[in-house]
Amino acid sequence: MSMRGGRPVGGAARADANALKRENASAPQIPHLFRRIMALFRPHKLAVSLTVAVVLVTAAISVIPPLLVEDAFDVGLFPPSGSPNLDALGVIVAAMIGLYVLSAGLGVGQAYLTASVGNSVMGELRVTLFERLQAMELSFFTRTKTGVIQSRLQNDVGGVANALTNTVSSVLGNTVNVIAAFVAMVLISWQLTVVALILMPILVFVQRRVGQVRARIAGQAQESLSDMTAITQETLSVSGILLSKTFNRQRSEIDRYSDANRTQIRLQVRQAMSGQGFFALVNIFMSSIPAIVYLCAGFLITGGIGDITAGAIVAFTTVQSRLLFPLTSLMRVALDLQTSGALFARIFEYLDLAPAITESPDAVDVADAPGPIGSVRFENVSFRYPDAPEKSRPTLDSVSFAIEPGEFAAFVGPSGAGKTTISYLVARLYDASSGTVRFAGHDVRELTQGSIIDNIGIVSQETYLFHASIAENLRYAKPEATDAELEVAARAANIHDTIAAFPEGYDTTVGERGYRLSGGEKQRLAIARVMLKDPPVMLLDEATSALDSLSERVVQRALDAASQGRTTIAIAHRLSTIVGADRILVIDGGRIAEQGTHDELVQADGVYARMYREQSGGHGVSQHPS
Repeated sequence: MSMRGGRPVGGAARADANALKRENASAPQIPHLFRRIMALFRPHKLAVSLTVAVVLVTAAISVIPPLLVEDAFDVGLFPPSGSPNLDALGVIVAAMIGLYVLSAGLGVGQAYLTASVGNSVMGELRVTLFERLQAMELSFFTRTKTGVIQSRLQNDVGGVANALTNTVSSVLGNTVNVIAAFVAMVLISWQLTVVALILMPILVFVQRRVGQVRARIAGQAQESLSDMTAITQETLSVSGILLSKTFNRQRSEIDRYSDANRTQIRLQVRQAMSGQGFFALVNIFMSSIPAIVYLCAGFLITGGIGDITAGAIVAFTTVQSRLLFPLTSLMRVALDLQTSGALFARIFEYLDLAPAITESPDAVDVADAPGPIGSVRFENVSFRYPDAPEKSRPTLDSVSFAIEPGEFAAFVGPSGAGKTTISYLVARLYDASSGTVRFAGHDVRELTQGSIIDNIGIVSQETYLFHASIAENLRYAKPEATDAELEVAARAANIHDTIAAFPEGYDTTVGERGYRLSGGEKQRLAIARVMLKDPPVMLLDEATSALDSLSERVVQRALDAASQGRTTIAIAHRLSTIVGADRILVIDGGRIAEQGTHDELVQADGVYARMYREQSGGHGVSQHPS
């Protein structure tokens, strides 16, 4: 297996991706899942209580009109006297209409309450999940596809929307309706009730089995959807489109997306159809009950069993028909909950992720550290990437050095030697496997993470710019910066004249990842952004290696200006950019092979001298970050 900076590539990466797929396809087992789902509603106790009250009142009211049907027949239309009692019938009809109006009004209020509570809970869940992802360490994102993360955040949370918005009201309302309807049926005729409900246990058993199948299909469907999201994110970004066009692979990308889409369609059809047979059985059963009731009532009346009147039969069948909708709804909710359980489990799996890098409870601010801000020290530091095999060579092995405030220190060496890893450890994007990294004289694990980053500015080879204006990209470093401050930073980075030449100046939109700008312009804009931040420590990670000679000279002048008066740590492949460094440290095989000034190292005729001769003689060197 090949390694680059300690990170597995090739077959191992594909194996990890396949393992992740298998893991996502089957929902994880989350202890106390239902209790945790209910806990999401805890901040909305008042609104939930009001919703419950409205649901209970609405459900209770909805059962009364069918019960008035018996009086409408036996007292109003067909009283013992023989002639319709219009006065009584009028009162009964007015009561029924009034109850319908009241129930409809309460239903509107219930819909508003459930929508408000459900969507608020869903929004809070999405923000909580986003917050958790923001807290994760860098290695989590290097081993997980962006599309998979987006799918958890958007598709999975969106998939449980119905459960969050409708479950509570649906379960409560339909449960009350079912119980009230059952009680009313018993009061009208217990004999007919036995006939109507004799097959219910079978339906409950079948519903449970169908729900288990739907839950498994839901997990597979969400994994398929995350695949599609990942393909979309990879291929429809500017970089992805550029890659597919330059290699003429548009058709293969379309075919790949089509294959994933066909899988999604197949799973969605399976999910949609998995419960249809069951609900068809429920409808047949519930719709056939009135006919069976008529037949059984005939036998009961003929046999003189029970006091069954025409009004009782009509009322019973009316109540029974009102039982169909809430009962079916309860079964659908049960199936939806089983299906949503897989999605909730995927969401809680991410919420339960524990960041590998955490802040100590008694962490102090860099300003309160004992040493001068700008000093960086490694004490016998070793490091192995989390996903690297245990028996592999560590990326860094017992590295020690000290950089004083204001010093310009450069790290050079072959690709994969561990140079970029050093910058990661300084900024505490990773924690050392052993040894101590000190910033301002204090162990970085005992400093607040925010204060470390606030004192460090990073300019990397891969400049990231948002699809926004130049001013907005600059203000990412300092949101409150004035226009004058933007100009000062841009002039220091040697980019102001270029910006001023654009028709819209600082309001020019740079495009996704800054594709409307040249490589040198993007890099100088990144330098201006760091200059606006004005940190005491500057990390330059291959900041000019991807540029042509002319752009490199322009950017190098900007970097020279940026490094004045700051501690500067430069990771470089092009040795011409660091010949003036106060100290050059040569990393080879994860260790410091030699260190000194440019002249001292050339005279020592070691690793550095060999690299310098190769580059001076025009031999190409790798430009991959270590």
